[in-house]
Amino acid sequence: MIVTDERVARFVGERCETIICPPYTVMGIERNGEIVAGVVFNNYTKNDIEVTVAGGPFTRGFISAVGKYVFEQIGCLRMSITTEKPEVIRIAHRLAAQTEGTKRNHFGKGRDGTVLGILREDWNY
Repeated sequence: MIVTDERVARFVGERCETIICPPYTVMGIERNGEIVAGVVFNNYTKNDIEVTVAGGPFTRGFISAVGKYVFEQIGCLRMSITTEKPEVIRIAHRLAAQTEGTKRNHFGKGRDGTVLGILREDWNY
């Protein structure tokens, strides 16, 4: 079941070892009363929104809902992801992301973040 409450931001923040600060919008997957996966959308600039992801597995329907929110509902041209996890990079590439750069020490000393972007015209879900 897709949920959109503050539990999702807490879940994502804990899993990513970061602080999620408002304003943000969230979308999560709840199973048996527990959040098992979530996406936080923040730093909206009209053309772009940052996406922070944790947990899983993500269903095809959930991934489609994320794209509909970003590209149709709020009308962004792109979504941005920053991660240090190779598995997230692989998944993002399968979702049409391109690697755009590196944020040095983004996740702490010696923990760089890989910046990925997904454009509306490349999204295929």
